[in-house]
Amino acid sequence: MARNDDGIQRRNFLAGGAVAGGAAFLTGTALAPPAAAAETAAEPITMVTPSDKRYQDMVRGYNQRWAATPEAICLAETTAQVRAVVQRAVQQGKRLTVRSGGHCHEDWVYNSDVDVILDMSKMNKVYFDAEKNAICVETGAQLLNVYERMYRSWGVTIPAGICFQVGAGGHVSGGGWGLLCRQLGLVIDHLHGVEVVTVAADGTAKVVVATREPNDPHRDLWWAHAGGGGGNFGVITRFWFRSPGATGTDPAKLLPQPPAEVFVHAVSWPWADMTKDRFQRLVQNWGDWHAKHLKPGTVNDHLFSALWLNHKSGGYIGMVTQLDATVPDARKVLDDFLTTVTAGVEVAHEPMTTHMGEMAAMTDLGEPRRMPWFQAARYAGTTNPTLNDPSLRSDNKSAYYRTAIPTAQIDAIYAQLTRDDLVNPTANVQLSSFGGKVNAVAPDATAFPHREAAYKAAWSIWWTDPADEAMSLRWLREFYQSVYADTGGVPVINDVTDGCYVNYPDIDLSDPRYNTSGVSWQELYYKGNYAKLQRIKQTYDPRDVFHHSQSIKLPTA
Repeated sequence: MARNDDGIQRRNFLAGGAVAGGAAFLTGTALAPPAAAAETAAEPITMVTPSDKRYQDMVRGYNQRWAATPEAICLAETTAQVRAVVQRAVQQGKRLTVRSGGHCHEDWVYNSDVDVILDMSKMNKVYFDAEKNAICVETGAQLLNVYERMYRSWGVTIPAGICFQVGAGGHVSGGGWGLLCRQLGLVIDHLHGVEVVTVAADGTAKVVVATREPNDPHRDLWWAHAGGGGGNFGVITRFWFRSPGATGTDPAKLLPQPPAEVFVHAVSWPWADMTKDRFQRLVQNWGDWHAKHLKPGTVNDHLFSALWLNHKSGGYIGMVTQLDATVPDARKVLDDFLTTVTAGVEVAHEPMTTHMGEMAAMTDLGEPRRMPWFQAARYAGTTNPTLNDPSLRSDNKSAYYRTAIPTAQIDAIYAQLTRDDLVNPTANVQLSSFGGKVNAVAPDATAFPHREAAYKAAWSIWWTDPADEAMSLRWLREFYQSVYADTGGVPVINDVTDGCYVNYPDIDLSDPRYNTSGVSWQELYYKGNYAKLQRIKQTYDPRDVFHHSQSIKLPTA
């Protein structure tokens, strides 16, 4: 394939001009610009093809298990460009996938079927949109940059995730959560609108703006993007954030302010001193606290905690807690939480001297430290070697809990974490706070249904050598199946568990070898909201242009 000198296909395929490369996707008839977009489709777009030296870096994401061999990667900078790429893909019958931050755990973006990857990383601006009276976040913006722009400009934030380089597109549409979730809710609880490039039944790519306003004819599309997952209905180009009930036109008053300061506390317990009974007490205490403080309306809404139950080869179990330091008697609230969690454990906690999961070692935080909020957010998001290692492969699973973990499940967790046939310090199950303000929204008010959960469990394992993949996957599958042996190998919706998190996609939920519960992956992710999501899919993507292995199915599918 021929290429121009710098290897970038930059000629205007959107206007039908000839291009230097020979890829079929880069040629075709002229496309009219979308009427709903302010930009014109005549603007050049960056194209990367297999002859480009950057190609190998742009056909894979965070999880190095997945790579693709597309004809082209298109790096759009405007909604008009996105619409034109989608239109060309439909016209040419090309399989199109979309990347925002590249953190998808499964192969929804990078797989053997994809012909064209629409990379949204250049659509990364954060700005106040006076016309919408909301703060606009383009879908390729990474979370830490969103926080910094919002906070330095207007002193506000959205309660999104911890990992700094996660892209807004997938995170928000799946109902993202973070360290402020108990205090401020989910990120979608502040989502005012979304701009989406969809494809109509006749194959026409259209730009649709949907808001939560009751009289918006596209309100269902907003609802679907408030927890219905990415890659289902179209290409998300922009989000607009304004909290419900916010008034006026001052952007500093349209979203919540984060705490001026927070207490951050990090402790660990050595596996060498952790008996089965002590382990059980620790896990039950942590879960009991969250089950008892599920409902919002108390000072405990301001506290978030993550408990890392690591494989014994990691040496330690760890816990990180963040609390709004400005609430009355904040230090007592934090001390009371630690007292409750450690009651009867009979093992002294120590400073957290090793990194765990997606948190760095926090050796100096064995005593709670009061620090500015944004400093704490940067510290948590950027200092972890796991997050910053571009060579890692991984697999993940999830569950929501309404109650403390039952004794039989804790015993299964203990048995798997103390296995001798695995030596991998990254292998863990992480318990993370939920509830509080998350619980203040009804399960059907947005597409995200797990509003009654007290906390979330996330299984993770990382490795670098492809030869370690079989053992790593086997351990994780056996772990998960043993914990949920009484419910068909998955956390079904019942009085104890509440399904799975769509932003931690798990293809095994679709596999009858691993899910023998009779409960579909659709119900585990979406519960009673799935049928409505299917109807919205029929309206906005009737040709099923946007699909992957666990995408929303058309009602007739």
